[in-house]
Amino acid sequence: MFIWGREEPLRLSRRSPGLRLLQQARDEAHRFAVTYNRKRRSMRTVTSELLKVPGIGPVKRRQLLKEFGSVQGVRDASEEAIASLPGFNAERARKLLESLAATAPV
Repeated sequence: MFIWGREEPLRLSRRSPGLRLLQQARDEAHRFAVTYNRKRRSMRTVTSELLKVPGIGPVKRRQLLKEFGSVQGVRDASEEAIASLPGFNAERARKLLESLAATAPV
């Protein structure tokens, strides 16, 4: 373990409880970072269907995903629920649902 201001590292015994605590903290930080990055990566792939819908830019895409949770949630939403969001109306909601129905996995 390196300490700020010291040239030589502090060596801890392999059986030291302090070393074990540092290793567990390191492992937990790594697990947290990996989980976060996997979630971000999966969100990027989930939104790919919304990228193909004309008239839906990044702001509206984030708004839809925030409100309905996923592309499937948007598909399952009613026209009225989508039209009630700021920047949407009944016509735009209808076109969005039609576009998503056309790209729905079989």
